Amino acid sequence: MDLSNIILYIILGLMGLISLIVFQWQLQVIKGKTMKNTDGSVDSYQEQKIFYGIAIADLLLSVPITLLGIIMVFITPSWGHFLLILVSFWFLWANIMTTATSLKFEKPKITLSWIITFPFGSIVGLAYIIWVILHFETIFLI
Repeated sequence: MDLSNIILYIILGLMGLISLIVFQWQLQVIKGKTMKNTDGSVDSYQEQKIFYGIAIADLLLSVPITLLGIIMVFITPSWGHFLLILVSFWFLWANIMTTATSLKFEKPKITLSWIITFPFGSIVGLAYIIWVILHFETIFLI
């Protein structure tokens, strides 16, 4: 196994782990629980109705497509990578959005817990996009 595959498997593992955490988190939001973030903010649709829609979108689209894409990488690699490219933009967008909001409005202490909660997903998404760009010919043109 070469370094490229090891990096891919690490990225896929992180994407899967993040997706499972998001699934559990958003399920709690749907159930009406107030979920406290590491920056002091809360995800609660009772306080901000948009959290309900975000939770539904994550539960019905983002998480299932991520997990399906990871599985498909091993069954039909081109389709799996195609799905994960789409998902990686979700990772990038959602985590940049939440990181910017946290920095602007919550003024958090930058701790390891905060980094994992907010910008880490964007790093994982960007890492996957870069990996695909570096391996584009191998994935899509063969």
